[in-house]
Amino acid sequence: MIEVLVVDDDTRVARVNAAYVEKVPGFHVAGEAHSALEALRSVEELPRLDLILLDHYLPDRTGLEVVQEMRRRGHQTDVIMVTAARDVSTVQAAMRQGALQYLVKPFAFAGLRAKLEAYAELRRTLDGGGEAEQAEVDRIFGALSAPSEPGLPKGHSPTTAELVRQCLMKADGPLSAQEIAERTGVSRQTAQRYLKLLERTGRARLTLKYGDAGRPEHRYEWATRA
Repeated sequence: MIEVLVVDDDTRVARVNAAYVEKVPGFHVAGEAHSALEALRSVEELPRLDLILLDHYLPDRTGLEVVQEMRRRGHQTDVIMVTAARDVSTVQAAMRQGALQYLVKPFAFAGLRAKLEAYAELRRTLDGGGEAEQAEVDRIFGALSAPSEPGLPKGHSPTTAELVRQCLMKADGPLSAQEIAERTGVSRQTAQRYLKLLERTGRARLTLKYGDAGRPEHRYEWATRA
């Protein structure tokens, strides 16, 4: 699990963001903080911390000052800025101080999920270690540029799309439309329609399974699987 600290001066917003994090497979909220002091204390005291979702506007210090102090103390925890600060100077400073992503408030769950999934893909890419050729370097940097969740076309249900998405992400390997239908409770035709949408938008990967005779079976898996 990727352990996350959610930092926001608004306790209600912090709870919402924490709930969003918990909905993304592979992520767990290690704690919440509502000031720079609490954030720095959490960094020191939490037994394990991989990622901080960090607001910029805190009551005692700015989020960027928190990053500076963390680095001064030797903490290299990854940071994603989650803030209403949208002036270019703040964005540029965040980038120069090592923030991996910058998510502007307000945002929907899909926006945060896309950032977290891109971060998870980056970690999987880096876990391999060793030396990197240019193609691998490009893949490492490209992992943080995953597109945001596309809007659904007319006639598609967000609830059904989420069911199919979750089913793919939790699967141990590629699944057919029939298998997706059985696991989610939708019809095979509905599963096929949403799988094709995910494949067209790059969220799912299509493979073909050839049998002894007849047409090959279409099978799908989550595109960011390691």
